[in-house]
Amino acid sequence: MEKRTLGKSGLEVSALGLGCMGMSFGLGSAIPTADAVALIRAAVEKGVTFFDTAEVYGPYTNETVVGEALEPMRDSVVIATKFGFAFDKDGKQSGLNSRPEHIWAVAEASLKRLRTDRIDLLYQHRVDPEVPIEDVAGAVKELIAAGKVKHFGLSEAGAKTIRRAHAVQPVTALQSEYSLWWREPEAEIIPTLEELGIGFVPFSPLGKGFLTGAIDAKTEFVSGDFRNVVPRFSAEARAANQAVVDLLAGIADAKEATPAQVALAWLLAQKPWIVPIPGTTKLHRLEENIGGASVELSAGELRDIDKAVSAMAFTGARYPEAMQKMVGR
Repeated sequence: MEKRTLGKSGLEVSALGLGCMGMSFGLGSAIPTADAVALIRAAVEKGVTFFDTAEVYGPYTNETVVGEALEPMRDSVVIATKFGFAFDKDGKQSGLNSRPEHIWAVAEASLKRLRTDRIDLLYQHRVDPEVPIEDVAGAVKELIAAGKVKHFGLSEAGAKTIRRAHAVQPVTALQSEYSLWWREPEAEIIPTLEELGIGFVPFSPLGKGFLTGAIDAKTEFVSGDFRNVVPRFSAEARAANQAVVDLLAGIADAKEATPAQVALAWLLAQKPWIVPIPGTTKLHRLEENIGGASVELSAGELRDIDKAVSAMAFTGARYPEAMQKMVGR
């Protein structure tokens, strides 16, 4: 697989990374550890070098799985993880915490779970309104100086916050949702990243599975699947939003590809410093996603896709209201 550099940072990764969250968290029951380890190692064998996790995925269990899987090939991969949440005595997520002393504690714990001596890319998972972003960036700057972290990232941050953080410690990458189904970053975020030389790591590049064509209005999600509480995944919204899937399916048929591959190819064509991180729990989906890096869309095809999608009015918010308040700060 071709490599890409995240902005001006010099951090080189595979053009597609692997989002590991769903193996342990968010999409129902966790898959067996042995299966998750095998899937992650299969990704390495197929050219993926960029792996994304977070302490909150589980909590904690996903970092442990990623650490076990990548320990034998640690020097040939890039591992990204995240801090920023607080947990109660039962281990359940209970708000935000990006105080500098907490960031240090999380980094130390993540290093142990990941079985490594450095975190390649450490993101603030969500902006904490109680802690100045300058203090957050300063704490990560100290971790970088100590050799425990290599690069600083933000997740779901707004343009003003990105600028303030970048002035203290250069931000290597922003991770936020971006896909043909969610193009809001094009208005302000992507121009800001381009100006500052920051890479963009889109999560949910396949619309949490919707853009694959495997989900329709009749799909029922298992208990514990995050999509059960997402307004955009109500049965009514899925039916109303089917047009974008139909568009991708038509293009895919013409190119002997799949809708997922076309969706990923579209993202890769937007900027050379964009690195999507589709997640999966299945080997055949991993192989399919990797194939998206080889699909080429002409300038004319990209214009046609943009025109068609721009005319679509999508139904449903991408987060429940309480979660939506935590993004774009």
